[in-house]
Amino acid sequence: MKRRFASHVFWGAHSPLSTLSGAALVIMASSRLSFALICAAALLWVFGLTSLVFSSAKALLPVRGKQVVLLFLSAFFCGIFILLAGIFSPLLILGTGFFLVLVPPYCLGSGFFENSFPVPPPEVFSRALLEAAALSGVIIAAALIREPLGMGTLSFPAGVHGSVEIFDINRDGGFAPIRFLSASAGGLVLLGYAAALFDHVRRRGGNAPREEEEGL
Repeated sequence: MKRRFASHVFWGAHSPLSTLSGAALVIMASSRLSFALICAAALLWVFGLTSLVFSSAKALLPVRGKQVVLLFLSAFFCGIFILLAGIFSPLLILGTGFFLVLVPPYCLGSGFFENSFPVPPPEVFSRALLEAAALSGVIIAAALIREPLGMGTLSFPAGVHGSVEIFDINRDGGFAPIRFLSASAGGLVLLGYAAALFDHVRRRGGNAPREEEEGL
């Protein structure tokens, strides 16, 4: 039951980068950097608080129905995040709420919490933050490629204004943006190439065979 926690957060067989269970979040949230940052904050918030409550109350949870409790907790904390973020930046939440609601299903489908019961709550909490940070890093990295090349801009969250663009290549007379990358199809293509590159680097580094031999 502790195999997942012994597995490397980046190279492990159950890591977010290997399973791509958050592929929908990566594609939708990486279209703009401001969207990626708010999604990263939501992932850290939901994973951190859900893991803390879920692991601390494991003695009170029923034998059956743990998945229902997990879905309720993650949806509750996701709703709290959307409510609080909406107070500071309502326009940004209007543009990101349609994919932020995918964070609870990602928590449920990641399989992370299924392996958290034999592990002490502090270790579960720290590992949950690492899991969320790994996927957040992928989303932000993809946004840093897709938005400048696809839209010719780079945006950051800006409170009541929603987001602010720190530069505009089109206005400055730079190269024409590759509009394809800003669309969902462009995100799928970029994700496919990134997954292939990750698998190549993982195998060249000898991480995959070693984990398979250890049964992780």
